[in-house]
Amino acid sequence: MMPVLYNNTYQIVQTKDYVMILVEMVHDVRIVRINGTHAASNVRELLGDSIGHWEGDTLVVETTNFTTKTAFRGSSENLRVIERFRRVDKDTILYRATIDDQSTFSKQWTMEFPFVAAAGPVYEYACHEGNYAMPDILGGARKLESEGRK
Repeated sequence: MMPVLYNNTYQIVQTKDYVMILVEMVHDVRIVRINGTHAASNVRELLGDSIGHWEGDTLVVETTNFTTKTAFRGSSENLRVIERFRRVDKDTILYRATIDDQSTFSKQWTMEFPFVAAAGPVYEYACHEGNYAMPDILGGARKLESEGRK
């Protein structure tokens, strides 16, 4: 959950037993099972297997069981990520992630940054194929408008 060039919006929905995190970019969805247990080590997922629990007002999520295709910063399938989500005010969640993969990195490392609330919904991630058709679509609409049609 690192910021990229664009589409950095998340929608987080919490129930008693689950937290769902919808990522705007490529509309990936993570399901965090609260107080669950990890799947068997031979069950691998691109986004890993996420288990969460509460430590006071902080949601702590441990994610393991990544595939070899995950390759976060060159990581292996032994990647383990511990994330902490803590609301610091009504519009901000402080996100902190510790990356642990002894097969790739010489030691654990941690990053953190704020998630600031955004107004409005998370939009569908979709490309417009370079908007090549846009001039034709708008040109047709302007032609109809000039003729008094809509």
